[in-house]
Amino acid sequence: MKAVSIETGEGSKAKRVHGVNRGISVFDLVLRIVALVGTLASAVAMGTADQALPFSTQIVNFEAQYDDIDSFKFFVVSNSIVCVYLALSITISIFHIIRSRAGKSRVLLIVLDAIMLVFLTSGASAAAAIVYLAHNGNTSTNWFSICQQYTDFCQRSAGSLIGSFGAMALMVILIILSSIALSRR
Repeated sequence: MKAVSIETGEGSKAKRVHGVNRGISVFDLVLRIVALVGTLASAVAMGTADQALPFSTQIVNFEAQYDDIDSFKFFVVSNSIVCVYLALSITISIFHIIRSRAGKSRVLLIVLDAIMLVFLTSGASAAAAIVYLAHNGNTSTNWFSICQQYTDFCQRSAGSLIGSFGAMALMVILIILSSIALSRR
């Protein structure tokens, strides 16, 4: 009986699939760590973005902070939640390295990754719209560009979008990788 399975190559095929799934799981872990760093850096960069202009009056203080704008608050909260989720999902990713044939946990991970991707996308898109208005303004509604005065605040808020959009791309890759590993099971 063993001679038949060796001759047909079934034993080596099972080992190959197991090895590929393990490689996908290791890559999944690395991508989760990179996405975690991206969302953490984005939340910290936006959460600490503030700038006061050097001139002010006794009545008016010219200052820009992230918590003045609700879209930026949502951006910080959504990136923080996704960062915590990624930190917790690392344990499941390590479990997948150990047991590469696990199926139900991969389905759960795909669903939760998709939910977090939607959450991250909505926060980053809302913040991107405000950053665009801050840089360009809108002449038809008399909203002027504030980035000529608050350059540090605008650079910091625009820079925080880079980590968030990078994490979004990594989340899409994570969903695809989990789907591939699940289909190869």
